[in-house]
Amino acid sequence: MNDSPVALITGGATGIGAAVARQLLAAGHRVTVTGRTEARLRDFADGLGNPGELLTAAGNASAFDDVQDAVDRTLKAYGRLDTVVANAGFATHDTVAEGDPAGWGEMVLTNVLGPALLIRASVEALKETRGRIVLVGSVAGFVNTPGNLYGATKWAVTGLAENTRRQVTEFGIGVTLVAPGRVETPFWDGLGSLPPGQLLTADQIADSVVWAIRQPAGVDVNTVVVRPLGQPN
Repeated sequence: MNDSPVALITGGATGIGAAVARQLLAAGHRVTVTGRTEARLRDFADGLGNPGELLTAAGNASAFDDVQDAVDRTLKAYGRLDTVVANAGFATHDTVAEGDPAGWGEMVLTNVLGPALLIRASVEALKETRGRIVLVGSVAGFVNTPGNLYGATKWAVTGLAENTRRQVTEFGIGVTLVAPGRVETPFWDGLGSLPPGQLLTADQIADSVVWAIRQPAGVDVNTVVVRPLGQPN
């Protein structure tokens, strides 16, 4: 019987989520990654040689049925769930005074509702393993930026992490918020170019996520804020 730990990562086919998946697989975990498109998930799995320890599940991170299905498939395939990583999210890169509201609803649902749905869908399984919830937030959830609705969604994730911790700590479940500064990922594709200055890599943020996941039993690391040197705010 395989009793190696199991992680489920939303938005796990690219960027930070993919980096976390690769590191956990290398550390002996079994991993499920979700994403919106089968093609992107297939490309990710193909790039890793389609390991037997990797399960992919296409779906919308802000649709409860899809999230529950990913959890159920993970439990059916692996028999347990030790960690969930709420990584799926994106930015419209505009402002409340000048932006296009057409994109805001999807962003708010993915960034705020999505992590809450993942918690709800996985909490019973995590009680069994005394596991861990990791929410990928942002420095933008600690520092105000003029007109930035994306930042407001990440402030909500900051609050969700602590609100969740206060409830699930009595179940033996740990909660970690990892809040990156500027990272070189597809997050910036909507702007057409990367921001100036030094950027972190997805693997550097994954280092922090995996470090939190692999803490000893009974240790609950709550908030990790990681900026590149040179980012002042």
